[in-house]
Amino acid sequence: MGWMGTFAYLIAYFLLSINRLKAEKKLYHILNVAGAIGLACNAVFLKDYPNVIVNVVWATIALSAILLIALRKRN
Repeated sequence: MGWMGTFAYLIAYFLLSINRLKAEKKLYHILNVAGAIGLACNAVFLKDYPNVIVNVVWATIALSAILLIALRKRN
């Protein structure tokens, strides 16, 4: 799970950096949620609780962004 999370974060950041993905798109935030979940699970296994917290917060922010994008599209 940890490696999956790492790759999801790296892919999201790389695609954003080369302008192949925009922060206004759901895919960017979905990759961030996947990354956060993978790294949080790995951190729980390792009992690395500060890392768990930062990734749970990261996932919450990304999920909030997905919700806002969906709400904007509805209006």
